[in-house]
Amino acid sequence: MLPGQFQPFDYPLPTSAREWDANKADLRAKLRRLFGDLPPLFTPQPEMVKKEEKEGYTLEKLQFDNGAGHTIYGYLVTPAGRSQPGPAILYHHYHGGEYDNGKEEILHKWPVNTPPAEAFAKAGYVVLAIDAYGFGERQHQGPAGAKESGSSTESALFKMFIWQGKTLWGMMVRDDMLALNYLLSRTDLVVPERIGATGMSMGSTRTWWLAALDERIKAAVCVCCLTRYQNLIRRGEINQHGIYYFVPDLLREGVDMEAVVGLIAPRPLLTLTGDQDDGSPVDGVNRINQFAEQLYGLYNQGDHFHGKVYPGVAHKYTPDMWKETFAWFQRFLKEPK
Repeated sequence: MLPGQFQPFDYPLPTSAREWDANKADLRAKLRRLFGDLPPLFTPQPEMVKKEEKEGYTLEKLQFDNGAGHTIYGYLVTPAGRSQPGPAILYHHYHGGEYDNGKEEILHKWPVNTPPAEAFAKAGYVVLAIDAYGFGERQHQGPAGAKESGSSTESALFKMFIWQGKTLWGMMVRDDMLALNYLLSRTDLVVPERIGATGMSMGSTRTWWLAALDERIKAAVCVCCLTRYQNLIRRGEINQHGIYYFVPDLLREGVDMEAVVGLIAPRPLLTLTGDQDDGSPVDGVNRINQFAEQLYGLYNQGDHFHGKVYPGVAHKYTPDMWKETFAWFQRFLKEPK
């Protein structure tokens, strides 16, 4: 038995794609229930704060109310010379304790020398990135306002939302759904059937949770942070992760992350993880990837999933991972299937 009296379990593999499809709605409903009593979703109509012409793209700074008393700040990147709708990427920033980062990540020369905004735009993608709770321009959105920032805001929001019958992770994923709703509303820029999502670390987790819950994400790449919770407990590495993404009752409900990731099937999914990443024990990564491989096989879509584990790599976004990420979207989003 795991510490804390969790009885170890493996989520049962369905016998057919039809069986898995029949169970998806119930599993998604369970996950949404565990998120707590979240405010309803809607399609935001952002205010454009600033517009800049960059090399190869236009950068717009946007902001909109999330319907829960907070403002979301984001960047919308549009390729230069865009004359018709095309593919788009919802880009999720990482955590790393770097609370100043947020949406600015798409403008950084990381993990290669060309910033993600520039690389994607030059390849013809629209990109949308927003600040998550506690990050970027949202560092003072906790109950104490300017008195707190960064990790203090994150901790206070977690506690306050619990009192309100919500979860911080549920509210973060909800914000990403609002961003997706906005992106889908931009039919002048975006082809709805060609929207992808990606991110590293917390951005990876945001990506696979969003793609699992919302089938409008048509392709996903998850870099690091492919974490099976039972394996994390066994390794004694729970504190590798911040307080933000813990959801009550998941394991007691018999749900571990192979089930959540499995909800993405049969849409294209690429996972990229180092075998020395303490926050994603490799035995758990292998279990998730194996479950996904079997699921995609049931759909006869084995080429739509690839789980790559990098020997000797820790919690790091490498240039090779970026190369794989870019190639995956080029394959599944750039040209209509």
